[in-house]
Amino acid sequence: MFKERSGSVADFGRSQGLFTKNGNRLIMNRSALLAFSAATLALSGCASIVDGTSQTLSVKTVANGQTLPGAQCALKSNKGTWFVNTPGTVTVHRGYDALNVKCTHAGYSPGVLAVKSSTKGMAFGNILFGGLIGAGVDMSDGAAYNYPNLITVPMQPTPAPASTTQANTSQPTS
Repeated sequence: MFKERSGSVADFGRSQGLFTKNGNRLIMNRSALLAFSAATLALSGCASIVDGTSQTLSVKTVANGQTLPGAQCALKSNKGTWFVNTPGTVTVHRGYDALNVKCTHAGYSPGVLAVKSSTKGMAFGNILFGGLIGAGVDMSDGAAYNYPNLITVPMQPTPAPASTTQANTSQPTS
């Protein structure tokens, strides 16, 4: 009625493909483990994990080839607005859009600069090894981009106002 199977627990493992010594199944197990390890390493190497979504920048202002300390600067992008006095450092949110910088200082015309971001090389590696999902996440949260570490804003002295005192040569009328 009932047919008994012969074999040991090790045979059960072989029949299920787990921890086997069968040449074909052992290779499959190693391949799966290797693929899992490679995927884990690739996903852990994405830009948002390695560098994060924020970046610390240095900002300085110059006039006539000399550093101009004490300017108040606003850095603005679609990710937010940050403020710094020069020379100084500020932490901004990374992004694809340009970082618009405007610095003001008494006696100087405002210094305005648009600083473009660049795509990090790591983002391309993420496309190859982490897939489109990892690349999409890094691009949307800004982690795939970098701004220059030093932003130098040129400023020009404001011209002195022209003298407005003129002799009054008109005669009063009576």
